[in-house]
Amino acid sequence: MSAPIPIHSESHNTSRLIDLTLRACELAKSASGKAADAMASGNLELLATIDQDERELDRIDHEMDDAAVFAITESTVREARELLTCMKFVIDLERIGDLLSSFAGRATAVFPRIAQEDREDFVRMATVLEQMIDNARRAFLERDINRALGILKSDAVIDRLRNLIFIRHVEQHDSATPGSIQVLFMAQALERAGDHAKNLGEEVCHYVSGRTVRHLARENDKCYEQLFIDWIRDKHKLRR
Repeated sequence: MSAPIPIHSESHNTSRLIDLTLRACELAKSASGKAADAMASGNLELLATIDQDERELDRIDHEMDDAAVFAITESTVREARELLTCMKFVIDLERIGDLLSSFAGRATAVFPRIAQEDREDFVRMATVLEQMIDNARRAFLERDINRALGILKSDAVIDRLRNLIFIRHVEQHDSATPGSIQVLFMAQALERAGDHAKNLGEEVCHYVSGRTVRHLARENDKCYEQLFIDWIRDKHKLRR
């Protein structure tokens, strides 16, 4: 496979929207890191600052909506692809911000009642989410499919941790606590945020290759990353 090609844009408007997308990645990554740090340290002031990141993500989302139409009309085909990727990125990142804000609100309300085991799993989930968002940003910048595929694998880690929390609070009734329902909502919020981060990885794959990972999955029962790797290998053989 050829070396990753960094993003380059000649249009000022396109460059501005790419910058907004990268800024949105940083905000969502920051919010994820704050969630992890708050669960690990008990510093609830960190949770309060997540709302600031969420509001800035909302602002970026609105600015992207207002500016993208004009930028696309002035762009080349290559730049239009970049812009569409940016728009999809910001939509998912804004949703991640909403979910982390919801997580923070519930965590603030019930933190003293959250068991240590649950806190540790929340730290792991939020840390993996933070890494997924950072990898999405870098994969987008460098057009790195391998890094994007790693994001798809990381989502499974978040899913497993969510399942562990659900087992403790739903199937093991003896260990249920008065705050269980809030813990379950918090776990679900992080799991859904992971789904949106996974969307970022899929979008990078589509942006770089022109082929949608989800469409490949419908053609075979293999996992997403294996299907995409197989497709890349086949494409490389045809070029020889």
